[in-house]
Amino acid sequence: MKYPKGSRQNQHNSTTNQANYNKLNPTQFGNRGMTLEKELNETNKFYLETNQAIIHKKPTPIQVVSVDYPKRSAAVIKEAYYQQPSTTDYNGIYKGLYIDFEAKQTNNKTSLPFSNIHEHQVKHMKKVDEHGGICFFIIRFKIYNETFLLPIRPFIQVWEQQFEGNRKSLPYQYIKDNGYLIPFTLQKKVDYLTVVDRVYFNGGDINERRS
Repeated sequence: MKYPKGSRQNQHNSTTNQANYNKLNPTQFGNRGMTLEKELNETNKFYLETNQAIIHKKPTPIQVVSVDYPKRSAAVIKEAYYQQPSTTDYNGIYKGLYIDFEAKQTNNKTSLPFSNIHEHQVKHMKKVDEHGGICFFIIRFKIYNETFLLPIRPFIQVWEQQFEGNRKSLPYQYIKDNGYLIPFTLQKKVDYLTVVDRVYFNGGDINERRS
């Protein structure tokens, strides 16, 4: 499925070095054989059941054009199309603020290719940030079994550089230096709200902690 391209956006300026937060890295557990999406869905279910946050995976609207009925009790979709380009994977509300994020998983050792990210998704995320929402990427490097939260503004800094002839990927080391390692627990397999608390709710003006 090819999505329509969005428009370029102006670059955000990052004013805060986030490398110090990585000193708070918790122990990472071994791979439990689950995909990032499944772990996020289970984590969000736990957040909902414990009344910590209301965050859900967004459904992608499709238009079904052909259905086969091999028997009365079952229907098989033979042909369907996306009704509109998707935005991000997850959204909801946490501590009174709108939260919106995209989740990406890669087998690459050194970077996350931008080919995995659509321009209209970045455009959407920038708008969320401009309107005061909490917006970020959750990125997993499967080979290292490490999952990071990367706020939208540091991401934009590298994203915009590709249009000036620079690399078309997000380096692993850049994510380590500007992102935050997400802890793993049995009940909260991708406990990203622990990181959100440190980054966005650790005192001071929340707008100063977006970059």
